[in-house]
Amino acid sequence: MPGISGPSDYSQEPTRHPCLQINAKASSSLEPFNAEPPRSALVSSYVTPVELFYKRNHGPIPVLDDIERYCVDISGLIETPKKVYMRDVRMLPKYNVTATLQCAGNRRTAMSKTRQVRGVGWDVSAIGNAVWGGAKLADVLELVGIPKLTSSTQYGGKHVEFVSIDKCKEENGDPYKASIPLSQATNPEADVLLAYEMNGEVRKLLLYDDILFRLIPLLTIMIGGVIGARSVKWLDSINIIAEECQGFFMQKDYKMFPPSVDWGNIDWNTRKPQMDFPVQSVICSLEDVQSIKPGKVTISGYAVAGGGRGIERVDVSIDGGKTWMEATRIQKTSVPYVADHISSDKWAWVLFEVTVDITHSTEIVAKAVDSAANVQPEKVQDIWNLRGILNTSWHRVHVRVGHSNM
Repeated sequence: MPGISGPSDYSQEPTRHPCLQINAKASSSLEPFNAEPPRSALVSSYVTPVELFYKRNHGPIPVLDDIERYCVDISGLIETPKKVYMRDVRMLPKYNVTATLQCAGNRRTAMSKTRQVRGVGWDVSAIGNAVWGGAKLADVLELVGIPKLTSSTQYGGKHVEFVSIDKCKEENGDPYKASIPLSQATNPEADVLLAYEMNGEVRKLLLYDDILFRLIPLLTIMIGGVIGARSVKWLDSINIIAEECQGFFMQKDYKMFPPSVDWGNIDWNTRKPQMDFPVQSVICSLEDVQSIKPGKVTISGYAVAGGGRGIERVDVSIDGGKTWMEATRIQKTSVPYVADHISSDKWAWVLFEVTVDITHSTEIVAKAVDSAANVQPEKVQDIWNLRGILNTSWHRVHVRVGHSNM
């Protein structure tokens, strides 16, 4: 691709924040680099700093040689293919969308304690909230003659496939790719962005966008409300296709199977690729099995729902789920949060907190309810799946009282 190269080794990796906890599957921490911040860092700010966003990679970080020559090819079932350069994208109306990106494998480590699963062992911080700046994909697709609110092109195109420069062993060395329906891509209300800024920063996104799960970099496709695997980074091309993407990560990964299915009896064709993520909440102010002093304790964390659904409330229990109290939302923006309100960040998380009196060792639990009255399931055993994705069970933290943290 003009203006960008894909290194064959890890000699040009960027410097990462020292607090990141490395979760790489490979023998080397940089091959590839996968890491998450401490959970406490997530509740320090409504918008997650770029350097503290979780990292998910399948190969070395691409190097941008010339921003002026970098372009994305748009082709497929359309009349006229087109190369779209960065300058073309930046000439379109710019939108800022606050959205949470969450890896489908967030909280996989807890699920693996029930039964072994396969995948990177994420704790609770494979998630982050950012302000994405860029052009709406609906506007970009108009450059190649696809009108807004289109579900099919005249040549039979019904899906939009995003192809990365990132080469993956799971794809037999082919690039990472994923797709969304054309009806979603051409709907301005879906807020799908071809992003070139993250939290107002251009340089970091352009030069070494390893900051998200699988997003388009240099130009990044940001899709709010869906699992991170469908947002593709280091974008090389966009294809208008008749059927959904047939790549590994769409067809043989990131699908939700029942607990009865294991690797010996799996049939990938029986399930659709996972898109929306379910309602989720996590306690971030306390580690599991933490020693605290008796007295007032502030419990805080994040809650988020997929599909643009808002968070209606977060319930917290300090007796293992026997009794509950409603947490309050921490207002980090100038606009008060109301679930599903037009002024709220419908793709973003909310932060919650409640101050309680803890007098003895106990189990603290959090569960969220979204605006459609969906509630997190109580037991991880009921949602166990062989890939360890979508662990949205009640989040539990055990605390021991009577011992100093020193």
